[in-house]
Amino acid sequence: MGEFTPIATQEEFDAAIKDRLSRAEEKFSKKYEGYMSADDVSKLKQDYELKINGLQKAADENAKKYADYDKQIAERDARIKGYETASVKTRIAHEAGLSYDAIDFLQGDDEKSILESAEKLKKLTGANNTQPLANHDNNGGSSKDAAYKSMLSKLT
Repeated sequence: MGEFTPIATQEEFDAAIKDRLSRAEEKFSKKYEGYMSADDVSKLKQDYELKINGLQKAADENAKKYADYDKQIAERDARIKGYETASVKTRIAHEAGLSYDAIDFLQGDDEKSILESAEKLKKLTGANNTQPLANHDNNGGSSKDAAYKSMLSKLT
């Protein structure tokens, strides 16, 4: 072996351990290859925070915009159900031979219950109470026309 020479300056020390430091650095760079540095992580975090804030603002704006849509839909559904029920009541009253004024007295939410209500109402009011759609007896004509109509109805 050679003689030991003491290291007196920093430059001599750096030159002596330079090879050892480069091997250690290479070893750790291979070991942690693919990992992110702290700076990369903080930059990525900031990017994500910006995206999250932007999406949160958009979500809040949409929430304000669509806040009462559920309420409006429920009101429209109730209104449509009311129209459908009124239509069914009108049809059943007409089929049962009830007057159009009797529609208000029919009860029920489905066709079966409305039909039962119409039958009960028909039993209470009598046989056939249909209301004429128009009154043709005296539509602005003279009493002479009314007399002829009366006489004609008695003949048949």
